[in-house]
Amino acid sequence: MGKVEQAVATKAGKVAAHSFLIHHKGDHVGVATSNIQNGEKVIGVFMEDNSEIEVVAKGDIPLGHKIALAELGVNEPVLKYGIQIGVTTTEWQVGDYVHTHNIKTARW
Repeated sequence: MGKVEQAVATKAGKVAAHSFLIHHKGDHVGVATSNIQNGEKVIGVFMEDNSEIEVVAKGDIPLGHKIALAELGVNEPVLKYGIQIGVTTTEWQVGDYVHTHNIKTARW
């Protein structure tokens, strides 16, 4: 069984799986695989090698939405899938909720 399928024991003795996936090493965002609550310590899994990263969410992040994995300034390129998908419109901190309020598409 790979790390993606394995559960991770929490301090409270409960069992929790990963909460987000990262497509490529170096990506600036991960994608939530479940709803994430503000202040929640969550585990992400890199799809390339099943390694893990732990992040504290700085906002509520709905299932399928993005979580910031890098500190970025305004007008910086945003990488996902190893390619630029957009540009920041505000400064980002690790754990921020990423959506239309702080990213614009790279397409236009």
